[in-house]
Amino acid sequence: LTRQVLDEFSRQVSRMDWPSGSPATISYSALDGYLSRYQNPRDADPMTRVQAELDETKIILHNTMESLLERGEKLDDLVSKSEVLGAQSKAFYKTARKQNSCCEIM
Repeated sequence: LTRQVLDEFSRQVSRMDWPSGSPATISYSALDGYLSRYQNPRDADPMTRVQAELDETKIILHNTMESLLERGEKLDDLVSKSEVLGAQSKAFYKTARKQNSCCEIM
């Protein structure tokens, strides 16, 4: 930031005005723009921006993986419940056949 401000200042303001100049006599309005731009490091530094985006992506990925694991556990629960239900329905069918076999339908 300092280097950019100095480069632009040296382009806009004559070197002859530097020793005798003051903020009242030298007009340099670009400093306010630089200061406002560099208040957020994410906007100013590309590496910081990329690192922040990577951190956000990592958080989203972790949340997605947790959701997948929870969904897998729920599917395992459903499979075990369906197996129990299938065994109970077979037992009910066998009991119903035994009960109905003693009665003859005319």
